[in-house]
Amino acid sequence: MAPELRVIDENGENLDVLSKEKALAIAKEKNLDLIEIAPQAKPPVARIISYDKFRYQKKKEEKKQGQTQKAKGLKQVRISPRTALNDLQIKLTKVKEFLEEGHKVEISIYLRGREKGNRAWGLQKLKNFMLMIATPHIVTMEPRSGGRGFITQIAKK
Repeated sequence: MAPELRVIDENGENLDVLSKEKALAIAKEKNLDLIEIAPQAKPPVARIISYDKFRYQKKKEEKKQGQTQKAKGLKQVRISPRTALNDLQIKLTKVKEFLEEGHKVEISIYLRGREKGNRAWGLQKLKNFMLMIATPHIVTMEPRSGGRGFITQIAKK
């Protein structure tokens, strides 16, 4: 610790620049700890606070930061070539939400039974759905055959 410190008390009030010994005496008088919180500042900043409380606040801050930095993952939307227009509108709102949250969206069209025999028709239905998406997006994976239908991926521009 530096010989002089800018000291902040337990209520968050600035006690001004004090010598290290005087700051330690004030902390001891209040049965608290003197913790250096900004060593790079001129003069360094120290706070009079319980060390346990300080650790708790630090942990709470880190946890909050972890929640805000949630990883953007891959969201999936599955449609069928026979899906009604109203149902497609609902799927479009989900795609819009996912894109606005920053996720990649995987759109798959699922072909059943005899639909597998007319793959060009299924691919056209997927392309029509892609044209209905109003949110500006880029295609990160072109439509390709996968499993029982076609799969494509999009991301926000």
